[in-house]
Amino acid sequence: MSIGFKIHPRTRTVDAATVEKFKAIAVANISDSMLRMTHGGPRLRPMHAGGVLCGVALTVKSRPGDNLMVHAALNRVKPGDVIVVDAGGDLTNAILGELMLSHAQQVGCAGVIVNGAVRDFGWIKANSLPVYAAGVTHRGPYKSGPGEVNCAIAIDGMVIEPGDLIVGDEDGFVCVPYDHTETIFAAADKKQQGEAKTMAAIKAGTVDRSWVERELEKAGCEGL
Repeated sequence: MSIGFKIHPRTRTVDAATVEKFKAIAVANISDSMLRMTHGGPRLRPMHAGGVLCGVALTVKSRPGDNLMVHAALNRVKPGDVIVVDAGGDLTNAILGELMLSHAQQVGCAGVIVNGAVRDFGWIKANSLPVYAAGVTHRGPYKSGPGEVNCAIAIDGMVIEPGDLIVGDEDGFVCVPYDHTETIFAAADKKQQGEAKTMAAIKAGTVDRSWVERELEKAGCEGL
């Protein structure tokens, strides 16, 4: 039996309706609704021209600097999938670039996340395919493995299981666990509606900021 060199089946995926409704929710509101305890770290930044990332996780664990298993995932990706690669955060070699990303876009992939480096940044920043990565280097990858497809991975402590929901915007990306999408959507949507009301009050000059003074007094601040 090979340890750490295997393609697993994906046994569950969030449905298309769930993916669609999360597209309208800001990542910050999703994060707040998960008590700010789930985060992929600030290192991985959006590098594409702009637009929301939202889709189903197709996970890859690759040897740092090697992309054989990313190619394996690319041969199995389905429309709406987000390929999420844990390459150990190493920036020595790019895990993928224009050719692989062009193919991903052609087959309907919803986006790519790499805990590692990418290349062909000029193509990435000019295109709408969502790409998040920790860095850029022109040095290409090796293709010998090992690695796994559709295994549990963790990026800066955020666990991502195959079939989970991935949502990203300019603030970064977050993984919403498969079993909690409905609960988290309800909380995030409520928060987003609340923020819309606050913004309207700010613009109207009627926002109530008395809570700040109450909190200062409760905390024992002097000089109020």
